[in-house]
Amino acid sequence: YDGDRPVKSFSVGTGKDESKTPEGEFKIINKLEEPWYRAQDIPGGDPTNPLGSHWLGLSVPGTDGTTYGIHGTNDPSTIGKYVSLGCIRMNNSGVKWLYQNIPLETSVHITNK
Repeated sequence: YDGDRPVKSFSVGTGKDESKTPEGEFKIINKLEEPWYRAQDIPGGDPTNPLGSHWLGLSVPGTDGTTYGIHGTNDPSTIGKYVSLGCIRMNNSGVKWLYQNIPLETSVHITNK
């Protein structure tokens, strides 16, 4: 949004169980290009990396912006489904647009409605 005017919208994939994606008001607290997937030790840029091309870390309480985020994917067929471990998954082109256009400290409102 720019004020009350929507600028762009994106399709996403969220938590396998709706409750896995945290709901509330958060801020983008870090941004990474070619993020490393620590859970399976997959380097950024590797085509098997499920985090895709970019990461926007969220200020979910009790985390440091590396647990929950908005990120790309290496499997575009998962967009529009409940598939993640709680993150918001996007096509790489969409998350790249956000990465380039949304500054740190941008507010993010997550709801299941």
